[in-house]
Amino acid sequence: MKDIFRKCDLITTELHKFDTSIISLGPPINDKRLEIFERDIGFEFPLDFKYIMKRHNRIALPGIEIYGLDKELRGSSLDEVYQYEHKKEVYNAMPKEFLPFSPDGRGNHYCLNLSKLLKGVCPVVFWQHDFIYESIEIVEECNHDLIAWIKEEMIEWTLEDYNYDGTEK
Repeated sequence: MKDIFRKCDLITTELHKFDTSIISLGPPINDKRLEIFERDIGFEFPLDFKYIMKRHNRIALPGIEIYGLDKELRGSSLDEVYQYEHKKEVYNAMPKEFLPFSPDGRGNHYCLNLSKLLKGVCPVVFWQHDFIYESIEIVEECNHDLIAWIKEEMIEWTLEDYNYDGTEK
């Protein structure tokens, strides 16, 4: 567990290197809304996700974000996105164990596969909204945990186009 928290501290330190002109770091979560959300959907969240969310309730860089959990986010709060993406009326509803935490801007989502929670972490999968999966086993697993996803998809991909100071490359 200490190793997970150490990795979370390292990745948030890396995120803090970005200038405020390019990154938006939400306020900490100081109440029980994450625990209430866990209870409501019937799944435990990974430690890295809870640790980071409690420090920054929403993280956004150009073209990518991690949703926050707050009614003020109107339609892009984790709980609202989860409820919508799991509705039976949705063309290709997600399995209940997938927690969509980051949109790709095309209707698809990066999700935590909560059914594979092991030793405090779970893999990140990519849910394509317009692809009918024959089984959940064929959903693409992108990263072994949230920290690896943040490092690759948020930090490294942003650094392909921007410097830490927000200037374009």
